[in-house]
Amino acid sequence: MQIKKLNVGSEGLKRFFGPLEARIMDLLWSTGGVTVKEAQSILSRESPISVNAVMTVMNRLLDKGHLTKVQTGTGRTQAARFIPILSREQFLSEQTRAVSQGLLQDFGSMVVSHLIDALDDVDPETIEKLERKINELKRGKTR
Repeated sequence: MQIKKLNVGSEGLKRFFGPLEARIMDLLWSTGGVTVKEAQSILSRESPISVNAVMTVMNRLLDKGHLTKVQTGTGRTQAARFIPILSREQFLSEQTRAVSQGLLQDFGSMVVSHLIDALDDVDPETIEKLERKINELKRGKTR
């Protein structure tokens, strides 16, 4: 499931989701799944929010393929529990891969140049991983 719109000017999850969607996904990833009422109760601790707003956004996330819904209980105790399809790590890996590949396809050398410039702010482990990959690619091309 690929995000259709990237919010370049935002930070964190808000690059992929609207503000309330991001808060709800964060909540779902931290809890493993909640009902609409549970989500509304937890989110209202930060700022008041209606059950209808939470229900609407959770159903939109369901329609977009980010969540699944499981019915629990019976009769009056029946409730729908919303559960993320992917873990936070899986989601971010998929989205960043898609964005990176798209940028490289469309703007190749410019993207690589900007990534190289950004290496000043990257941890040594990431630089070592990049160096290993470059060496692998060099060995593959010399054969």
